[in-house]
Parts: sequence; C-alpha cells; structure tokens
Amino acid sequence: MMSSNKKNQVKLIIITGPTASGKTSLATKLAYEIDSEIISADSRQIYTGMDIGTGKDLSEYEVNNKRINYHLIDILDPMKDYSVYNFQKDFYHAYKTIRNKNKIPIVCGGTGLYIESILLDYDLSAKPPPDRKLREKLDKLDKEQLLEIIESLSNSKKIEHMLLETKKQIIRNIEILKNNSTDSRFKLKPMKDNAIIFSIHIETKLLRERIRQRLIERIDKGMIEEVEQLINQGMPIDRLEYFGLEYKFIGKYLKSKITKEDMIINLTTSIRKFAKRQRTWFRRMEKRGININWIDPKDYIKLKEMVNEYIDGS
Repeated sequence: MMSSNKKNQVKLIIITGPTASGKTSLATKLAYEIDSEIISADSRQIYTGMDIGTGKDLSEYEVNNKRINYHLIDILDPMKDYSVYNFQKDFYHAYKTIRNKNKIPIVCGGTGLYIESILLDYDLSAKPPPDRKLREKLDKLDKEQLLEIIESLSNSKKIEHMLLETKKQIIRNIEILKNNSTDSRFKLKPMKDNAIIFSIHIETKLLRERIRQRLIERIDKGMIEEVEQLINQGMPIDRLEYFGLEYKFIGKYLKSKITKEDMIINLTTSIRKFAKRQRTWFRRMEKRGININWIDPKDYIKLKEMVNEYIDGS
C-alpha cells in the first residue's frame, strides 16, 4: 500500500505484449502483491458476450482466493462501436477511481493504439467517435444536400478549411460539428513521463506454438458456439467482420465459405501475423520516445523488483 504522501502523484504501471504472451498472468500476480486493480487495454474485451474469442480469461483474475478488480471489460454491447477517444475517457475514469483508493493502477492489454493514446499527446477532444446511426441517415443524401447541412452548422470561414471532396469527408465533418457536448472537450494529459512500461519479450517459435495451442483450446471450449449465440441474439453475421481475427473467420465458416479445417489453419496464420504487427507497434513506440522495459514472461521477480523501485523512487 502506498504512503499517503504519494497518493496524489501520477503513477501508472503498464504491462503489454503480443497476444498469447502471458500478460494477464503477470498483471494479476502483480496486482495481488501490491494490492492494486487492473485496467484492460484490449479493444475487444470491452464487449459483453464475447468471452472465449477475445480471451478474457477471467479465471486469472483470482489469485490465492482473492478476486482482482478489473475495469473496461464487459462494458459495451457488441452492436456498438468504440473508439480510441472512448477508451481515453473510460481509462481516465477508471484511473481516478483506483487512485482514489490510494492504489497504483495496472494497465494490461495488447492494443498498442490504446496504450499509446494514454502515454503520448493524443488530443482527440475535437474528434468525436463515429456515430453509426447518423452516418446511415446522412449516407442516403446526395453531396449537395450534405453541403447544405454543413453550411447550416458552420460559417463560411471555417468551411473553407474543411476537406469536403467526398461524401465520406462531408459526413465526418457534420458528425464533428454536431458533437457539441461538454464531454467532447475532454483531453487526457500524456502520462509517458510518469508511467513504467513493460512489454513481454517471448521467443518467436514459442509464441507461434502458444497461439496454435490456445486457438485449439478455445475452439474446444465452445468459441464457435459462443459466436452462434451472438448471432441467435440478433447480431448480423456480417457484423463479425468488425471484430476481426477469430470472429471474421468463424463468420466465414458459419456462412459455409470455408471448412472448419481451413478456418483453423487460416486463423492460426492470421493471429501469428497479428502478433508480429503488435511487436512492430511496440518497437515503433520506442522510436516515439516511450521507454519500454522488455521482460521474459517467466521473469516475474525482475518485474516485481523494477516495480518496487518505481514505487519507492519518488
């Protein structure tokens, strides 16, 4: 537990890494030992009813018979879209909630864009998230009608600086102009200089095998049936494309476009490629000035020592 004089200091622990590398296990063990809570940085685990396919592994959030509190998991209906701006706001709320308990939050997840958005200057306050219903409504209008709407919402001086060549561009500008709520002016202060960041370094051959094994385990646990249940509850099968990877390929299988064997082979390859892109993203973060401590998934002792130094160092 932190001493009271450190309560108001900006502190944040981040544990990231490629899919199937063992992030959650390290994060929950650390949360148990330093009496903390976890904020998920996973772009799909926010959705309810998508447990197996997104790898929530909620059983890992119990350590030595103690339940580790988590945030930003199971917070949204899968029919709703979610943006980086949404994540920034939800992260900030969770962060303040945990800090008010005199604890240091632990961010755990592999969505590099989310993690980067809380570390660097990602000012998305003037860029509201996509409004699907508004877009569907506006898409039925022609370009001239859309331009008339723009003119009714803004003045000619501001319009001159807008990119309005295509319908898509015009609709996006209408979307921004219509979002005038106070909440849209939220701006998250970059936390790069106050956070300690870890990324799991795992040998490529081992990671590839972990990905294959985990996929088979998830299929055996009922991942396909879980997707069928989402469809039975009203999700259009084409919506699965939005979530990518497991959902995209299971959707193709359920539409009889590919066999189950082909689904497994293609999905294994796609997840491995995704893990490679994640690693590339983390290396790119380093080039943008983010200090990352690379750690072996088995080296928890080193992780704990560095965290202790970080906590005691200010």
